[in-house]
Amino acid sequence: MLDTEASDLLPARSGNRAWKKLKHNRSALLGLILVSFFVIVALAAPILPIADPAATSWSAIRKAPSAAHWLGTDEIGRDILSRMIWGARASLMAGVVSVIVATIIGVPLGLMSGYFGGWIDQVISRITDALLATPFLILAIALAAFLGPNLTNAMIAIGLSAMPKFVRLTRGQVLSVKTEDYVEGARAVGLADFSIISRYILPNVFAPVLVQATLTVATAIIAEASLSFLGLGQQPPEPSWGSMLNVAKNFLTQAPWMAWWPGAAIFLVVLGFNLLGDGLRDALDPREG
Repeated sequence: MLDTEASDLLPARSGNRAWKKLKHNRSALLGLILVSFFVIVALAAPILPIADPAATSWSAIRKAPSAAHWLGTDEIGRDILSRMIWGARASLMAGVVSVIVATIIGVPLGLMSGYFGGWIDQVISRITDALLATPFLILAIALAAFLGPNLTNAMIAIGLSAMPKFVRLTRGQVLSVKTEDYVEGARAVGLADFSIISRYILPNVFAPVLVQATLTVATAIIAEASLSFLGLGQQPPEPSWGSMLNVAKNFLTQAPWMAWWPGAAIFLVVLGFNLLGDGLRDALDPREG
């Protein structure tokens, strides 16, 4: 009974320690603030008093920022502020969903590869090596072109392209954890492989996977913007930061503000996720103070 109570309290204590460390990390807090800001703006888009992001106005084509249009208008008179806000939904959703796809596929494969070894490890490792040999963005572009140009297919393509990172990370963590005494003891008393993986190995893999997922969201957002820039992601007239940059490149001298805002948004949200990921890595590392 005491052992059970102690094991129940351990995660809470670990979580409290990690939060205390995270609170004292200024760069991580800045990352958390940036990420929270963009998430709140994206979620609040339907209720914010902003213009229709698809509404055009031929009398307001490429207007500079003003009281009527705080961030200016684009090449067909659409309000850039509203398109930026709705575009945040597409970019953040693409980043999060892509990482979920990569995690759901990559973590189980990594667990199987590291725990069982043998021919299972050989097959999974060789496929992972082959995928990692291809640059991430090139693989994402190829998959997106194969699946077809839309946001859903772009998220699947990015998730599959990021999946090998999670396979390799999880496999490495499992290889180091499965030789620990408590795992050997669980195996000696006859616990099933599934019970050992779920109770003893997976909890020890969770922290590095969480850090990798946070950092990969930033990479996925850049990838989604790149695919949309190339016409393989979010399709017009739906707003996306990448597609906004694609249009803005044709008007850099006449209307530079069309490129300023989506470029700045991508920079800030990617910076936020990177800072937050680095902070989580330090906070969840038991070797750090």
